Amino acid sequence: MGQIKTIPITRVSNISKEDFINKFYKTQRPVLIENLTNDWPARKYWNIEYIQERAGDQIVPLYNNEPTKGKQNSAAPAMEMKLYDYLEILKNQPTDLRIFFYNILDKMPELIKDIRYPDIGLKFFKRLPVMFFGGKGSVVLPHYDMDLSDLLHFHFHGHKSVLLFPPEQTKYLYKVPFSVHNLESINMDEPDFETYPALKKAEGLYIEMKHGDALYMPSGYWHYIKYMDGGFSITLRALPNRPILLSKMFGNLFFMRPFENTMRKLWGQKWVNFKEKKMLIRTNKRFGNQ
Repeated sequence: MGQIKTIPITRVSNISKEDFINKFYKTQRPVLIENLTNDWPARKYWNIEYIQERAGDQIVPLYNNEPTKGKQNSAAPAMEMKLYDYLEILKNQPTDLRIFFYNILDKMPELIKDIRYPDIGLKFFKRLPVMFFGGKGSVVLPHYDMDLSDLLHFHFHGHKSVLLFPPEQTKYLYKVPFSVHNLESINMDEPDFETYPALKKAEGLYIEMKHGDALYMPSGYWHYIKYMDGGFSITLRALPNRPILLSKMFGNLFFMRPFENTMRKLWGQKWVNFKEKKMLIRTNKRFGNQ
């Protein structure tokens, strides 16, 4: 066992639009901005109880850390529960149950009044502000976003850690073919370098987020997230505008994902085992002994 090499993500208190564009957006470098939410009502009011008061009886899909098996759709939830009841769990105990990609415009539009779209040079896709909830100790499998958006990720109520990898390090991360995540058998906190030697060549960027922090994650960056307390976040997206990224985005959405789900339906676990084994052998042969 070992630990993946990391360097800290740049942390600033405030930043001008010009500096953000020149130092981080154009260079595609992550940055954490501490006071970007100072004028948000969310910074003052958002906590689990505040969300519970507005949750009603809506039923939400919940995800856990169990690998998807056989013919199971890779995006299928583990279970469903009333949002109020799930938030009660977050307040009182650790859990690996998470809410993923909760569209607040559709599900809880009254929360929109509590946020602001910051003027820092990103052209946000305002139809899709999404929230994520996680319990203490829950983790999000290392992945990059299928739509290749530039992301501005805001955290509330508690703390969580984020480990990022730039797109050029994908070759070391054991990316599963026809997916946007790595092998679910890998423990990113204590990786087995004997089984996955290419991970020794990876170098991540690490940061711990607290209430109100904003993290810029450039297009295509891998992110591995661990909730240190029960809490939640909201992500604002700026869709890619470069032709090559648009082409990759459409390929991911309209070819890769449907193909993967079709193969799972046809071949189940045989398909999963075949592609993962082939990738593991190829990655270790290329990068394991250098």
